[in-house]
Amino acid sequence: MDRLHHPQLQTLVQTTSFHAQHQPTTPAVLCEGRTLTYEQLHRESNRIAHALEAAGLAPGDRVAYLGKESEHYYEILFGCAKSGTVLVPVNWRLTAPEISHILQDSGTRLLFLEDEFGPIVEKMPTAPPETIVALGESFAAWKAPHPDTDPKPYDVTPDTPVAQLYTSGTTGLPKGVVLAHRSFFAIRDALASEGLDWIDWRVGDIALIGIPGFHIGGLWWATQNFNAGTTVVAMRAFAARQAVDLIRDLGITTACVVPAMLRMMLTEPGVGAKDFTTLRKTVYGGSPISEALLEESLAVLDCEFAQIYGLTETGNTAVCLPPAAHVPGGSLMQAAGHPYPGVRSKVIDGEGRELPPGAVGEVCLATPARMVEYWGLPEKTAETLVDGWIHTGDAGYVDEDGYVFIRDRIKDAILVAGENVYPAEIENVLEGHPGVAEAVVVGAPDERWGEYVHAFVVPVPEQQPSARDLHTFLVPQLASFKLPARYEFIDSVPRNPSGKILRRELRDRFWGDSARKVN
Repeated sequence: MDRLHHPQLQTLVQTTSFHAQHQPTTPAVLCEGRTLTYEQLHRESNRIAHALEAAGLAPGDRVAYLGKESEHYYEILFGCAKSGTVLVPVNWRLTAPEISHILQDSGTRLLFLEDEFGPIVEKMPTAPPETIVALGESFAAWKAPHPDTDPKPYDVTPDTPVAQLYTSGTTGLPKGVVLAHRSFFAIRDALASEGLDWIDWRVGDIALIGIPGFHIGGLWWATQNFNAGTTVVAMRAFAARQAVDLIRDLGITTACVVPAMLRMMLTEPGVGAKDFTTLRKTVYGGSPISEALLEESLAVLDCEFAQIYGLTETGNTAVCLPPAAHVPGGSLMQAAGHPYPGVRSKVIDGEGRELPPGAVGEVCLATPARMVEYWGLPEKTAETLVDGWIHTGDAGYVDEDGYVFIRDRIKDAILVAGENVYPAEIENVLEGHPGVAEAVVVGAPDERWGEYVHAFVVPVPEQQPSARDLHTFLVPQLASFKLPARYEFIDSVPRNPSGKILRRELRDRFWGDSARKVN
């Protein structure tokens, strides 16, 4: 079947040199008509590693990237790996205060910056990193003087940190999830150990990355294809029509997307089965999918589907619903999936006791791909990573066959097109408006985006702002995907006798008696 698995590769330091030696002219990245071969990826990432060292960076230092997808992002990823520095990809949809927090919290010493985001950095309330390297023509000039030979080796192991991704939290401030090289190899090896083709990589594959590289899903999918030696198609930013055209025109064979992207492609005028004839497998995740959308996708794309479930903290996927389980009307169509070999799942009650099959509680996952820590937050790390188990904050159950079903959220996350949004962050900013006495934010079902942000607002007496006033107030402070789509003005917030906000009561207005209170 020509499956690709190179077990000798265990760190990203080894990936490009291996493929540069064995398939130097094979395209590694295709982006906007440009081609970067594996030999070029190897040599250019070597130059970057040398340049980082010349700039005074040492192993363990943080290097941030603020830009859209391109071949340069992957050159920098491998350049950081080879220099021992840790890459911090920054979500370019964020506002200046949000980006400022990430750069300050991570202690970023060098920032790779695309020109279009320069104005955002200039608006940051804190000083930018000590070194900024502009991407574009000056980027080529920055790395050109440095040799393209392998940099001097350092003590790298599968447990060495290589990336730090920021994920929102219930306190509102994003936390830096530190991931080691093993996070990008463990699941690949687990699948190969049992000969499973739930997710596989084959000779001649051309892979579309629909999920941006500042998300664990996009970064993980890219590294899996690089480790296998296939070709990655990078989109600057996802656009449904462009994605369909790329699949059809480039003969793309595999794709990784979130459900909202599937819906957007299927609703493009004139799009049909004829556009997806080369696809053999679609991997999707990041948010739950409706059964109707899944069945339509199966019919139109007419390829194998694999659903993945996990968190940034689990190093992306820890559970997979394999292609064989994707049977329209089948009992597993609402399952998140089954743990990979070597990955364990359990469900616990509020006291930490493991529950029997079928009982709903908090889903916990033990995976060799799990995070190292939350950067600089030992107490938060200890709350989430307990004795090797990641506490997901998702409520669900495990059936007799080991399949995991997600039914609700214990934490208050809202999933907007695969983006985690936490109410506390929005509420804190909303309550800074002089006309807002109190605000409560919940997620409500949305056919296009999965969920939308709904804000309940208690206005200050005689100062009631309009929805437009609040929107204008929030725009400079919050990324667009965090902005409430609707505002509802109420007289008071429901509370229990001890004064705790009954958020669930407000949320349940939108979800009714639905068995699965995630969309």
